Amino acid sequence: MAKITTIIDIGSNSMRMVVLQKSSRFAFHLINETKSRVKISEGCYENGGNLQEIPMNRAFNSLKSFLNISKSLKAKKVICVATSALRDAPNSKVFLSRVKKDLGLNIKVINGEKEAYYGGVAAVNLLHNNEFVTVDIGGGSTEFCFIKEGKIEKSISLDIGTVRLKELFFDKNNINGAKEYIKKSLEKIFELEIEIPSVVVGIGGSIRAISKAIMKSIDYPLDVLHGFTYEVSKNKKLINLIIESKDSDKLKDLGIKKDRFDTIKEGTFIFNTILEELKTKKVITSGVGVREGVYLCDILRNSNHRFPSNFNVSVRSLLDRFETDGNQSAYYGNNAAKIFEALKPLHNLEDRYKTLLVIASKLHSIGTTLNYYKVNDNTFNFILNGLNYDFLHSSRVIVAHIIKFSKKSLPTRKDMEIYKDLLPSFETMQWLSFMISLNLTINQDFSKPKVQYLLEDELLTIKMPEYSFIVESSLDKLELPKNLEIKLVC
Repeated sequence: MAKITTIIDIGSNSMRMVVLQKSSRFAFHLINETKSRVKISEGCYENGGNLQEIPMNRAFNSLKSFLNISKSLKAKKVICVATSALRDAPNSKVFLSRVKKDLGLNIKVINGEKEAYYGGVAAVNLLHNNEFVTVDIGGGSTEFCFIKEGKIEKSISLDIGTVRLKELFFDKNNINGAKEYIKKSLEKIFELEIEIPSVVVGIGGSIRAISKAIMKSIDYPLDVLHGFTYEVSKNKKLINLIIESKDSDKLKDLGIKKDRFDTIKEGTFIFNTILEELKTKKVITSGVGVREGVYLCDILRNSNHRFPSNFNVSVRSLLDRFETDGNQSAYYGNNAAKIFEALKPLHNLEDRYKTLLVIASKLHSIGTTLNYYKVNDNTFNFILNGLNYDFLHSSRVIVAHIIKFSKKSLPTRKDMEIYKDLLPSFETMQWLSFMISLNLTINQDFSKPKVQYLLEDELLTIKMPEYSFIVESSLDKLELPKNLEIKLVC
């Protein structure tokens, strides 16, 4: 597998490219993302599905620029896929032949089921959830992939894209016709006779635009789309406001960007109808889709398109790029788990917090690559934006706060105010911050001591193999959670 790979996705409305760099066998990170609203399917649905000359030229010129970017970034592999517009167009070979001849690029036209599958692979590997249906609204079609118990159960594609419905119905002011067309198309899902999850993972530009508007409306503290979750019932009013907006000024006020004005009402109408018909309760926003699915199918081709169990691509990628000593990182992770288990009778926290404590302990020092001073603050900001995949928003915020208050006094309620809706209880955060502080204190000289932790009533005895003045003096300065005492013995 190439170290740097370019994935290009030619959709009916937008052409998108990601350039991804591997850092180890399964870990990777994004080094470029480019989008061009070429609207290759513009005018085709009114002309027998045939691609028109001007949109094809836009797409060709954008592809040329994409390949220039890819070459500059030294990508050794380029995979280009095309979806609804090219698979539906009777004259698609004209465009495909020109691209191959003039640009030397082979475009793989994928069917709807494969497109849905790629979205499912991306979501099941890069989002923290095991049961959902992906909904990927494009310009020409919408794809659905059903995931149950972490496995892809079924994939299907329906011809209900934003550009298609705009030309067939909305431009003719036939809203009722559009509604009936969508509902009729959705009957194919119910004919599958599978259980429909109450959770939708939303993929595509229209759905991301809706999520951004919701985030703005509630003053959401974290500026991250991937993994943003909301309840449908609490946001129906805003969704309807987007659909009913009469002009671009109103859309702008709702938080919709200018480049979405042309299809956002159609996209929101489609999504709202799907949510109603599928009786969806919760939506998880996905920042990944077909492109990432294509890439994952390539690097995971020998493992059934799934990461190994307990593997987190974001954590591994950060450690690959920024950790200074893998042995130290492993020690901090193991020692964090030991401390958590020893203190469990007192803190009574769920095991998921142990996982987050271990991750925070492994990642705590990556901010030193930016600047040694203010390392905790550096890492805090880095983690909020750097744990891109497989993390709930609450999880990344918790990890960031654990690190921020390591080797410091315990956090106060004021310290948690901005992100309080994404954080657990005040007492939980105090325990987690203390445990990472204790972990870092024990290994101050990087000797990786073999330590035993023994809890009796409210006294934690720390047995070290040999005396360390620096550890003893630092332990005396630690702020302890309520009702805990510690004693060092050697």
